[in-house]
Amino acid sequence: MSSSSESADGTGPLTEFREVVRNRRMTRAFTADPIDPAVIDDLVDLASRAPSAGKTQGWHALVLEGADQVSRYWDIALPAEQRSTFRWTHLLDAPVLMLVFADPTAYVERYSEPDKARTGLGAGVEAWPTPYWTVDASMSAMTVLLAAEDRGLGALFFGVFQREDAVRAELDVPDHLQVIGMIALGHPRVDGDEPGRSAPRRRRSADQIIHRGRWQSPA
Repeated sequence: MSSSSESADGTGPLTEFREVVRNRRMTRAFTADPIDPAVIDDLVDLASRAPSAGKTQGWHALVLEGADQVSRYWDIALPAEQRSTFRWTHLLDAPVLMLVFADPTAYVERYSEPDKARTGLGAGVEAWPTPYWTVDASMSAMTVLLAAEDRGLGALFFGVFQREDAVRAELDVPDHLQVIGMIALGHPRVDGDEPGRSAPRRRRSADQIIHRGRWQSPA
């Protein structure tokens, strides 16, 4: 777990958060060793502290634990006849899958309440110029990834859009919920974890990202 020390310039505490962020990687190979359900509860509890518009907290996590539940997902998303050519075979060993959802209706209802009604955002999802249910649920998912790293666990965030309808039907997901993505969680294997195809791409520097004062086109 993270500890604190004094920052070099004396302006305040410097924690290991920097190392958690720098060390976090998408893990694609897991052992089948189980995770204590209390650990999953703790990850979600930390994620519940992510920013939330109007403190709506309109996100949900559908957790599949153990071989039987996890197999329900993979039998749909990656049928057995397709697995011989799948690059990351040990991804299927992850003992926990967490499907993250956003609830647009929760935001419409929250912004219909007296303290938010003047915004007009309670009129419906089409009134929102930015879908904050997506933003908030995504920040919560990112917090899960960071919390997993802090716990020494591996994690992979990936999309389920190719077979989303079948997954929804199998897991009885309400139609109004937006799927944000799936998080695989488990203990990382010491071997067999090949990086993704995008791994060789260079990370952009802060100077390439920041526009100070006004927009500046890239050189």
